[in-house]
Amino acid sequence: MENDYLLVMEGISKQFPGVRALNNVELRVRRGTVHALMGENGAGKSTLMKCLIGIYTPDSGTITFKGEKLNITSTHYALSKGISMIHQELSPIPEMTVAENIYLGREPMTPYGLVDMRKMNRMATELLDRLHIKIRPTAKMRDLSIANMQLSEIAKAVSYNSDLIIMDEPTSAITEAEVAVLFDIIKSLTAQGCAVIYITHKMDEVFKITDEVTVFRDGQYVATEATANLTRDMLIEQMVGRTLTQMFHKEKAEMGSVFLDVENLSGKGFRNVSFQVKRGEILGLAGLMGAGRTELMDGVFGVTASYGGAVRINGKPVKVKSPADAIRNGMALLTEDRKLTGLYLNATVRENMFIANINRYLVGPFLRFSKIEKDCEKMRGLMRVKTPSLMQIIKNLSGGNQQKVLIARWLLTEPDLLILDEPTRGIDVGAKSEIYRLMTEFVLSGKAIIMISSELPEVLGMSDRILVMHEGDKVGELSRAEATQEKILQMATGMKIPTSLAA
Repeated sequence: MENDYLLVMEGISKQFPGVRALNNVELRVRRGTVHALMGENGAGKSTLMKCLIGIYTPDSGTITFKGEKLNITSTHYALSKGISMIHQELSPIPEMTVAENIYLGREPMTPYGLVDMRKMNRMATELLDRLHIKIRPTAKMRDLSIANMQLSEIAKAVSYNSDLIIMDEPTSAITEAEVAVLFDIIKSLTAQGCAVIYITHKMDEVFKITDEVTVFRDGQYVATEATANLTRDMLIEQMVGRTLTQMFHKEKAEMGSVFLDVENLSGKGFRNVSFQVKRGEILGLAGLMGAGRTELMDGVFGVTASYGGAVRINGKPVKVKSPADAIRNGMALLTEDRKLTGLYLNATVRENMFIANINRYLVGPFLRFSKIEKDCEKMRGLMRVKTPSLMQIIKNLSGGNQQKVLIARWLLTEPDLLILDEPTRGIDVGAKSEIYRLMTEFVLSGKAIIMISSELPEVLGMSDRILVMHEGDKVGELSRAEATQEKILQMATGMKIPTSLAA
């Protein structure tokens, strides 16, 4: 019955230059349910949601919400009708407080026409307390972690008292404890009759929290099923159009000499950390958010200053005071936040690929564009980047394809050590499988990888050895054979485990 549905989207198509993002797709969402929208990067999920929230105007099709046909031309109009969205790419105003960001454009006013800051802070405090989110409403957004920025965005979406909330990768940057808080929020929203459209690449979340699943592939509608009728393998097959026989393409590589040897290194967020990485090895770096994993790699790569201790590459002492020093010494770093510290969003795919390797293409003051084109096309094929051309502006690509371009950038520098910080965050299962395959091929060629990941199955599936951190300290190492999720979590939370387990 159509009356059962809060939202009905039918015949929606959307074309961009060179790309048919949506081709006659549909979506039906029932009241009081959590509806997963699944598909690989570039499948059209975010595009459809941007049509629903008023960022894009569809080329054709109809949107019926609460029984009323809507022509959604702006985000403001969508909000006024009871539709709100938490975006995958966060865009807070950093100089404003949490409360100011939440109530931006609808601030409570005094009788004198001024913003009533006291009332706004009180409203924000009540909202955050109700949602069990532990953030001060007077804190500046610039001082928050990415996880807390994400939680404040969730609070903002809830504050509109919407009938439908779109959540695009809401757990991509938050810890397991914060995920539990989010799931409690979702349960309380659906109990009040609110519907949630939930976009995620984390299969466990789909089966834990959702009632129905709609799958898109290559901009086309595939199917809608009750979650209870699906298995993980069925869902993956619908998403990628094929069976993934092996997610982690892990092969035993020949261990070579020590490439990187770090001894008693300290810096902002980490203290007296020592570790080695051998050629042919993937070293996993595990720990909870705030453990100092990213800070340690920033120190090793010269992004931030480090002090004390020593760094040796191929047995020789080196001073790495800048990323340029690190690159000269055969290192490459894929950063955690692709939008903030990785991509040149208004540049082309080609420019984003070759920029770290620009010196190699210089002949005097001129660039060898034929060589750039050849190398970038090769990388585009290797990484299976979905783009109409290398001259496409990168911000028009899906998040997963942007990530592939960044990995291609660093592979072009031909490094001996690739440091990957959350390499598969926000990436679909098919693309994850491809990245794991590339990682395996990289170390089989006698090179090394350090991988920071918050996804324990990824850490366990891809690492030869796992270094665990807690509050800036290295608390131990586990071999691939002895590592389990339980042991890693025990160490990551600062619990003492038998000394035989820690190297």
